[in-house]
Amino acid sequence: MAFLKRKMGRQMAGVMSTEDRRTRAHLDIPLLVITYALALFGVYCIAIATFNPDKGTDLSVLNYILNSNSASWQTVFCMASPLILGFLVAVPYELMRVQGRLAYYGIIVLLLLALASEAISGVSSWIPIGRGRTIQPAEFIKIGIILMLARSFASTDKPFNSVRNAIYNLGIFGIPVLITLAQGEVGSVLVMCVIFYVMLYFADAEPWLLLTIMILAVIAIFGLFGYMMVSGSQSFRLQRILSFLNPEEYKSSGGYQILNSQLAIGSGGKTGIGTFVTGSLSQLNYVPEDWTDFIFSAIGEAFGFVGCAGVILAYFLLLLRMFYLAYYTADKYGRMIIYGVMAMFFAHIVENIGMTVGLLPITGIPLPFISYGGSNFVTNMAGIGLVLNVVKNRSSATAINMPVMLYAGGRKRRGRKKRSLIPQ
Repeated sequence: MAFLKRKMGRQMAGVMSTEDRRTRAHLDIPLLVITYALALFGVYCIAIATFNPDKGTDLSVLNYILNSNSASWQTVFCMASPLILGFLVAVPYELMRVQGRLAYYGIIVLLLLALASEAISGVSSWIPIGRGRTIQPAEFIKIGIILMLARSFASTDKPFNSVRNAIYNLGIFGIPVLITLAQGEVGSVLVMCVIFYVMLYFADAEPWLLLTIMILAVIAIFGLFGYMMVSGSQSFRLQRILSFLNPEEYKSSGGYQILNSQLAIGSGGKTGIGTFVTGSLSQLNYVPEDWTDFIFSAIGEAFGFVGCAGVILAYFLLLLRMFYLAYYTADKYGRMIIYGVMAMFFAHIVENIGMTVGLLPITGIPLPFISYGGSNFVTNMAGIGLVLNVVKNRSSATAINMPVMLYAGGRKRRGRKKRSLIPQ
């Protein structure tokens, strides 16, 4: 036993000596800076999109924000977000690993409650919480899926390495997907699918598995589209797809939002028409929902190509920073969490900007940190909080796992290759 302790001490010292600034535990300030830069810019953009000249046209930025109900609420969300981040960063790393399932099951219950709620525009996805406010559990479950899949994928060398493991992982992913589909919230389901696939990829899933999933997804999409066409479905989702394929033909219905969004973005030119402009397309509500799902059109009009490029660059830096942090995180559980959060943001960014400029069909997916919405904002901040927790505790997480690994390695016969100290 004393020999094992000495061996563990020498090997742990060797690992610690190889730790550098890229792998050390720390509170990642660059990630926080990018996050709050986007969040504060979002408040400003919401105020622009909801600008009402009747309340004044020569006001300070603060007054423009206070005159907008949506911008005011988004400010409240921003001011409360440090509490969310602080709580998640303070949660002990191993407690998060063990008890993450409680969050998942709790959100599943909320999903079922939302399913029984009153439908809004054919979607039963919101739970009233009083004073005209609602929450959307379909946003929260994305975090639950990330925590559960990270825990499952970290427990095996390869995901889907047995029938039991495959059923378990499919259940984690499939149950919330089916409930959310029953609610009519297809956009959130698409994000869940991207999270699942990206986490599978980074969990070293077999290439045949990834290819099979991709083929089945393509078959399912085209099969569903073909069925709706043949059956003569009047579903608004089919109308969205058809209007995406030919918006001019549906310019008075499904294509209206796409065409007007493109017009608003194009009208901004290189540097935009400016902010809080009376008679602008944003001020006239020319683009429906331009303070939520279509806020990128308001950005394009106000700030032009330069502003749009700046927003895309900020998102690129956000994703790149998370990839960098994940790459230098040794603990597989933590690494999977970061990749899952990164996948969630990637899906939202690509789909939202894509549908706004007419490159992708319209779905109800907001732009992270910028679009108005409390549930999505809380979910995004929770994702950032999880990433910060992993990075803050990643060295200790490696040390926690190390005794088990060293013990397993110590039982090997002489002459066999020793197991790597760094978790894969």
